[in-house]
Amino acid sequence: MKIFTNIFKSEFAKNVLTLMTGTTIAQAIPIAVTPILTRIYTPEDFGIFALFLAITAITGAIANAQYEKAIVLPEKDEDALNLLSLSVIISTVFSVLLLILVLLFKDKFALLLGDEKIGNWLFLVPISTFLIGLFNALSFFNIRKKKFKNVSTSLVTKSTSLTLTQTLLGFILSSPVGLIIGQIVSNFTGNTVLYKTVKEQKENFTFSKIEVKKQAKLYKKFPQFSLPSIFLNSINLNLINFIITAIASTVTLGFYSLSQRILGVPSRVIGASFSQVYFQKASDEYKLKGNTNLVFQRTLKKLILISVPIFLVLFIFAEPLFEFAFGDEWRIAGTYTKILIPLALARFVSSSLSVTLSVHQKQQFSLYINLLLLSTTIILFMITKYYNIGFEEFLKIYSYILAFEYVLFILIYNRISKGK
Repeated sequence: MKIFTNIFKSEFAKNVLTLMTGTTIAQAIPIAVTPILTRIYTPEDFGIFALFLAITAITGAIANAQYEKAIVLPEKDEDALNLLSLSVIISTVFSVLLLILVLLFKDKFALLLGDEKIGNWLFLVPISTFLIGLFNALSFFNIRKKKFKNVSTSLVTKSTSLTLTQTLLGFILSSPVGLIIGQIVSNFTGNTVLYKTVKEQKENFTFSKIEVKKQAKLYKKFPQFSLPSIFLNSINLNLINFIITAIASTVTLGFYSLSQRILGVPSRVIGASFSQVYFQKASDEYKLKGNTNLVFQRTLKKLILISVPIFLVLFIFAEPLFEFAFGDEWRIAGTYTKILIPLALARFVSSSLSVTLSVHQKQQFSLYINLLLLSTTIILFMITKYYNIGFEEFLKIYSYILAFEYVLFILIYNRISKGK
């Protein structure tokens, strides 16, 4: 009991709890509404929505060229605001380029994705991409200013607008449009909350092209190493969605997407909060000591103590829980959840600590890690196709092998945190 009491005593823990409070509410709302959504929308609708989310997750992750992560690092707020400006400029240009590509090659993209219906919604990808990029940049600026309450509030605002839009449009329209529009509306409303912190700082800030270029050059390792790394990581996390449509169907993807929706709750509620506060604390410790091992070890222990019981309970009750909550036809999503527990647990801990690489500016390791993950996923896909392995068997192999790799990554982060 003493260990758990100590976890929640420090300033670090208070900041984590501030974020977790908002994040928990933000996740509780859509999860509470999911039993309604699974009865409004079909598994195929969820499958198309999953494809849309996979695309925008990849494009949104690289929208700012990863300069948003550098916003936390400068000593002066003026430099941070220049980095914020740089992030927004890059995101705008990137989103316009995406729109041009969609206009020119919409049908070819839909054919490549294996579902013609997704082509109807590709025009919304550039808008969603820009809003995600803006949200990421504004979030890191709020973290820099220790405005954790604003970040928490923005998450609740996003969640509320998401569920309201998806539910209302679901009753009106019998298509995945409600799910997609809800996602876009949620990002827009979240940005309005986070922008308040920037507005407070703008009075003492003058935009300068020279300073923006200076910051871009100073933190060039982020686009050089973090950008290709996060691009590969996003592909790794979302490639499975495209693989499922290739070896199974969009309906199967719909079941899998619900599994991921539930499995992702611990990461979004606890992991993201720990990661954001850990990033800020690790940055401070690195400036003082040249290493981050102390805060790394403490965060690792807390993540393990909190996450293991959660995933264990989910492993035991996954199938009956899904059947009861979402309807009989969704029981198979519970089976997928049970298979993916080892991977979800290992990824949860590893991903929360991965910002260690950014603090130590060792982004090249992130690139190597993601190359390994991508290679593993592609090889497993090729083996599955060649030997005509069933989807559940593929999922088991995928879960166990990648879980092992994520444990290795934790060991790498630990070594780097020591300043080595």
